[in-house]
Amino acid sequence: MTVSSTENTVDAKFSLSRLAPLEAVLFDVDGTLCDSDPLHYYAFREMLQEINFNDGVPITEEFFVKNIAGKHNEDIALVLFPDDLQRGLKFTADKEAMFRRLASEQLKPVNGLYKLTKWVEDHGLKRAAVTNAPRENAELMISLLGLSDFFDAVIIGDDCEHAKPHPEPYLKALEVLNVSKDHTFVCEDSVSGIKAGVAAGIPVVGITTRNPEHLLMEAKPALIIKDYEDQKLWTALEELDKQAAAVKPAA
Repeated sequence: MTVSSTENTVDAKFSLSRLAPLEAVLFDVDGTLCDSDPLHYYAFREMLQEINFNDGVPITEEFFVKNIAGKHNEDIALVLFPDDLQRGLKFTADKEAMFRRLASEQLKPVNGLYKLTKWVEDHGLKRAAVTNAPRENAELMISLLGLSDFFDAVIIGDDCEHAKPHPEPYLKALEVLNVSKDHTFVCEDSVSGIKAGVAAGIPVVGITTRNPEHLLMEAKPALIIKDYEDQKLWTALEELDKQAAAVKPAA
């Protein structure tokens, strides 16, 4: 596993530097901007137990990661209530209301987030949030993190014909920002999100906020980091800066 991780770090430095000159960075929201999965897990666990789901046995974190984390609510509804989609959609809507109450009091940014957002701003890059979360959730989290003025666009899965893991949300972000996939990278924390970015042809930086590295690696990210303080990320960005300087036309 150590050898595999090292190899991927080397690949990442190469693949990120290939993006020079960088035009944009695209961010997922849940688990990527903020450590929100524990709040989602708590809300699902409590509310499912209340309705005697799984004979009243609380769902495990493993069940949450496998069946819920990073997925669109319609897909979650089908997993939890395969024979009654409308009941599932009503349940997920009620759960989101509970999540927003929890988030208003407990939401915290992923470690090092503001270091990266400052780097993005200092480089004059375009940026978008691309999420499967309902718009009300996404806008609340972005506001609580103080990033409402940071993003040029917020792309919601509900606004697309297909949500992640389909590439459409990321392709739409490229279109809205008017940038090339060859000069953009994505930050994502879930298998579903990484698959979406990879399918859109964009290199993805995977963050192990809550999902284990071996699981994220299955989706083929360019780089895996623990959080935005991870030196692997900054080494890759330094390489990208060097490459950008090398290809910059002389004045």
